[in-house]
Amino acid sequence: MYKLIAIDLDGTLLNTYGQISQKNKEALLKAAQNGVEIVLASGRPTNSVKNIANDLGKNKYIICGNGSLIYDLQKEQIIYDKFIEKRKALQIIEICEKNSIYYNLYTENMVIAKNLDNNVLFYQYENANKIESKKTKINLVEDIYKYVENLENENILKFTISDKNSIIFNSCIKKLREIKNIDVLDVAHMSRKVIKSGTEEITIGYYYTEVSSQNVDKWNAIEWLSKELGINKEEIMTIGDNVNDKLMIENAGMGIAMGNSAPYIKEIADKVVANNNEDGVAEAVEIAIK
Repeated sequence: MYKLIAIDLDGTLLNTYGQISQKNKEALLKAAQNGVEIVLASGRPTNSVKNIANDLGKNKYIICGNGSLIYDLQKEQIIYDKFIEKRKALQIIEICEKNSIYYNLYTENMVIAKNLDNNVLFYQYENANKIESKKTKINLVEDIYKYVENLENENILKFTISDKNSIIFNSCIKKLREIKNIDVLDVAHMSRKVIKSGTEEITIGYYYTEVSSQNVDKWNAIEWLSKELGINKEEIMTIGDNVNDKLMIENAGMGIAMGNSAPYIKEIADKVVANNNEDGVAEAVEIAIK
């Protein structure tokens, strides 16, 4: 039996509409009752992941910002962090502004953006079904450079940069890679999310990348936490669907890819389960606790 299961959220534990199915909840409860450490590992801001973890009620630790920090839910404190320095953040903002590309940044408490588009638009629609205390906080700011320049008591986890035009997107990525001591996630496909408005379903698609401090990755955070808990690599199962889950799927004792994963993610996985709308996480958890 595996002692730790690290699970991605979007496209993995959450379905297309940003919800957790009852079957997935029951599977995670069963695993926790069997002594398995359940760790949510997401690119989302800390408060957003905390809200989901609190709903599940069986998590001691969460990984946020793609591995930028680990948060101890019981002690209510950060136990590991690799934030983006402010001066680096300002360099990233400057490049995005000069290239007229859509971007937003994640702190522990919120997503900062100029307007509602792409991933932030999805969060906004997801928020419509949540009570105020459970919403992902979105802070719309006209001058992000100036806002970040004056930012205090807020740590920057990561940037998400996106555009529907591949030429604009790739040009900006090339310039971002010239900044030292940051990592730019190598994403070659479009992200697609579905927004449900009444009876209508709207698909939003865009090219995107994520920018973080150097050597930030979900697997690095999982490895650090597992050493603290005395858990061996072979006793870890990871479940994900996207490129930011690649290293954790490759390196864990059992790496699981969702049925909705990109082909290259499926190729590196030890097993492929059902998609995020068909309780793939529950299927994987059953394997973990046998």
